[in-house]
Amino acid sequence: MSAAFAFASAFLASAVEMVEALTIVLAAGVARGWRSSLAGVAGAVVVLAVVVAAFGPALTVIPLSALRLVVGGLLLTFGLQWLRKAILRAGGFKALHDEDAIFARQLEEARTAAPHLRHGVDAYGFALAFKGVLLEGLEVAFIVLTFGSAQGSIPLASLGAAVALVLVTGVGVAVRAPLARVPENTIKFTVGVLLTTFGIFWSTEGAGATWPGSDAALLGVLVFVVAVSAGCVEMLRRRRALPAVAGTRA
Repeated sequence: MSAAFAFASAFLASAVEMVEALTIVLAAGVARGWRSSLAGVAGAVVVLAVVVAAFGPALTVIPLSALRLVVGGLLLTFGLQWLRKAILRAGGFKALHDEDAIFARQLEEARTAAPHLRHGVDAYGFALAFKGVLLEGLEVAFIVLTFGSAQGSIPLASLGAAVALVLVTGVGVAVRAPLARVPENTIKFTVGVLLTTFGIFWSTEGAGATWPGSDAALLGVLVFVVAVSAGCVEMLRRRRALPAVAGTRA
């Protein structure tokens, strides 16, 4: 059961990050040329490969209990950040993530930047694509390594990320446009819930406690996190509606 949750979490989290990276790469390619954009992507992939090769094997020598305590704490911190933003968006206190708007802004900034060619590669286009893929890719690498190490199966988490990569890249190449129709805000809410759930579950196990029912307790933690999140959203929506109600009465 936990393996299925880990695969789903790695897939969804990687898909979100890759959609955001795709938007940046598309903006760089359209505005500054595909040669510069793809060169930036290639450079970022090389750096990511070095990072994974350096830190991946190191995680395998850490005792599983200590690893789950550290990974659980990191996932809890990371997941709560995602969940907080998702709750604020769902409650109406933060603007929804809009890939079309982000693409338009990135495209305008790329078009207005001064050209700077070096060996046929535009420096701005290269840097824009490199930075976007590297930053989003580091988050994917973090999720894959932490989930895979704590679960004892890095290949399983890597498979989830690989499926997301193939899917997002395939659709992106086919449409050559931001994937604005992807329900990214809903996916981010789901990922926040899953990361928080695993963070609570693994950090508790790493601290030496045992869950009743072992991995089956994940469902209970998941229901608890969903219930609390839904309650927070409802509270924020009611709070947001109060000024409108007061104005109507006045």
